[in-house]
Amino acid sequence: QVQLVESGGGLVQAGGSLRLSCAASGLTFSTYAMAWFRQAPGKEREAAAAISWSGGITYYADSVKGRFTISRDNAKTTVWLQMNSLKPEDTAVYYCAAASSLIRVKNYALDYWGKGTLVTVSS
Repeated sequence: QVQLVESGGGLVQAGGSLRLSCAASGLTFSTYAMAWFRQAPGKEREAAAAISWSGGITYYADSVKGRFTISRDNAKTTVWLQMNSLKPEDTAVYYCAAASSLIRVKNYALDYWGKGTLVTVSS
């Protein structure tokens, strides 16, 4: 049974930082591309960041580029999202997801999803 469990969300002031973690189990983690999606109230889910199975290739949405950093440790089966210089518009539920390739991530063809963690950025 595959599980992706997110943690690290919370309330932070604008300009602050948070680090999200996603602990994966039940899958061969090192063979999956991993991604962080987010969904703000009343908006569609969007890909914020993604990372290839090796960690050698990363992708960022324009809205988070330069502020967010995605990383992974295959030995720990964990992926992180370091979020700096947070803005109120970053407020959303953040979801961890796994796909067999970055192309599938970009096509929103994800194999597994976590349940999400809420990030609230106050102004």
